[in-house]
Amino acid sequence: MSASPLRESVIPLPSRMIEPVVLICGTVDHACDEQKDILESVGTVHKLEAQTREDFFESLAEGGTLSGVTHIYRHNSSADKIGVFDTALIERLPSSVKAICHNGAGYDQIDVTAATKRGIWVSHTPGAVDESTADVAMWLILTSLRRFDLSNQNAKQGKWKSGLIPGRDPNGKTLGIVGLGGIGCALARRAAAFGMSIIYHNRNPSPSAPKGAKYISSLAELLKQADVVSLNLPLNDQTRGTFGREQFERMKHGAVLINTARGGVVDEEGMLKALESRQLGVAALDVFPNEPHIDERLRDHPNVIVLPHVGTQSLDTEHKMELQTFRSIRSSIDRLLHNADDAGKPDFLVKEQQHL
Repeated sequence: MSASPLRESVIPLPSRMIEPVVLICGTVDHACDEQKDILESVGTVHKLEAQTREDFFESLAEGGTLSGVTHIYRHNSSADKIGVFDTALIERLPSSVKAICHNGAGYDQIDVTAATKRGIWVSHTPGAVDESTADVAMWLILTSLRRFDLSNQNAKQGKWKSGLIPGRDPNGKTLGIVGLGGIGCALARRAAAFGMSIIYHNRNPSPSAPKGAKYISSLAELLKQADVVSLNLPLNDQTRGTFGREQFERMKHGAVLINTARGGVVDEEGMLKALESRQLGVAALDVFPNEPHIDERLRDHPNVIVLPHVGTQSLDTEHKMELQTFRSIRSSIDRLLHNADDAGKPDFLVKEQQHL
């Protein structure tokens, strides 16, 4: 760690010289009272006022209103005004910034490599999103197998059961989970309660895998066995577009694909071709590569179920995510104020920085 810029960028200072300044970069809807208790009690809190990326850069410059910011609370909603936290943005952050604490489990909108080079920690909200995202994935599984989407459409159109064909039961089917992290484990528990057998593929067996979940070392073998495949992968350079034509061809004919991870993991053209050939029976999607845009071919396809990225959209989960982000910021501030050796490291670091 001694050679890391995350260490070298911070010189221990007396507590009286540390003046925490937190920027709320995005929305806070549920944990407003906790924000006062956790953050405002130890530092100054600013809300993002810039309406454009250029205005934001101006406020960060020397002498600007945000030139002394030390911590950034980030929510994806801020991208509408200032864009994602890419290399260009991170390079414009003042040297005072110690941590970017992201409200979200997925953090593909933040260039972690650029942040690390600048000596800036990055945290996220694992765990807080697990249950609600797994609920959505389970709903998509049930809807895909039983085709409740078509039943709902028929009933609303006054057609009753006209034209409907029987669906399939989850009981006795095999669910293949690609990426068994917190969300995958939560989904496995739910699916098992419906009588599904659980298999999963990770780089290595997961020590936290639920009882009865079987590790499959080969993705190709998992695809061969699974009636339903759920993608629970992070989006990064290694996973972007990696689930494509070859993977669809290896799936059981007529199998179901569930994606509550990130749209960019899937090659959409490959998925559409698999749907047209009926190799893929149903695609049930909560995420898309160019959100909020959804390809009209997916929107209009009878065997595609779409949701507008609502995996974590519940009052309870959004509150937990905001609170966890505040606590990450506070953990970093506390370590700075106490001149800790870990350079203001926040809790819940992203995977890429956990070894630092």
